[in-house]
Amino acid sequence: MNKILIVEDDVELRQLFARVLEKNGYQVETTEDGAEALKILGRGYVDLIISDIMMPVMDGNALVRALRDDGVKTPVLMITAKSTLDDMREGFLSGTDDYMVKPVNVNEMVLRVGALLRRARMLSERRQKIGETLLECDSLTVSRAGQSMVLPQKEFMLLYKMAAYPGKIFTRQQLMDEIWGYNAEVDSHTVDVHIGRLRERFKDNPDFRIVTMRGVGYKVVRT
Repeated sequence: MNKILIVEDDVELRQLFARVLEKNGYQVETTEDGAEALKILGRGYVDLIISDIMMPVMDGNALVRALRDDGVKTPVLMITAKSTLDDMREGFLSGTDDYMVKPVNVNEMVLRVGALLRRARMLSERRQKIGETLLECDSLTVSRAGQSMVLPQKEFMLLYKMAAYPGKIFTRQQLMDEIWGYNAEVDSHTVDVHIGRLRERFKDNPDFRIVTMRGVGYKVVRT
């Protein structure tokens, strides 16, 4: 179930948005200003943010800039009473993904939320994070704390597959079939060799480790 954070200082609107989204199958958390939103986001993951612009303490544009400056890519749907081109431009430049002007048609809002989530999923298929470690498919790069490493393709795909499902056990045969292909002429020892190389490369990484399930296979666990 996708989780949505609503940041809106108008109590009635906040409750209306929450009610409509929950009715459409979303998990919802709400708050009244950007500063509180940052605290909530610091405690856990959300799939999408719906934010007003004009709010006390920290407005919507400042919230989005703070998130983007911190590398957070969570999609944001901005909702505001302002409708001028300059206001919209400021919102988009801050890193907002979409924009709606009050009064809001809640049915349209639900459609836009669905579209933003679909786009985010498509983008995330090519990259993922485990802890502070970022894996990017297009460049076969693993990055953390400003340092990057380009891996050989098979090593990268092994790590990417297991990191996508932390705690899930993959048998050697599963990994061979998915990474090398069903008809590849390789044996299970090939998987063991590649896993050994990955372990050596990331032995000091504090975000995850690769665990051997004796007689079964391997899994990546968060640390």
